[in-house]
Amino acid sequence: MTVAGPGPAPKDPATRRRRNVDPIPITEISTDGQLCGPELPDGVLPDGETWHARTLAWWDTWRRSEQSRSFLATDWDFLIDTALMHHTMWTRARWEFAGELRLRAGKFGATPEDRMRLRMRVTDTGPASKPAEPAAPSRYGHLRSA
Repeated sequence: MTVAGPGPAPKDPATRRRRNVDPIPITEISTDGQLCGPELPDGVLPDGETWHARTLAWWDTWRRSEQSRSFLATDWDFLIDTALMHHTMWTRARWEFAGELRLRAGKFGATPEDRMRLRMRVTDTGPASKPAEPAAPSRYGHLRSA
């Protein structure tokens, strides 16, 4: 019975053909808490309605988001159209808009999964970022080990 030897020495990484380097770099975006973009426009809602409170909060979240630093005018226009859907969904209970809203928000990196797909990473710049929230009490916090 023969036993295989250790084999040839590995190639120098600089001379390898396949380096498995990620061809698309990750874009790092940082937290600074600044407000970007326009206010929601007046006069676009029917019958003199005002924007739903949930839509105003949603819009403010986007304006403070790390991604908003890179938004162009066309991006804000697209988000205004999305805000109209958001408003309609909340004021008229039109939940069929939820799927389209999710897809539209995903284009801008609304969730961690969306940001991974878009190759975005949020970096903490230190004092400008908001402090971490206290941890929720543990479900098993009352148990002790022997």
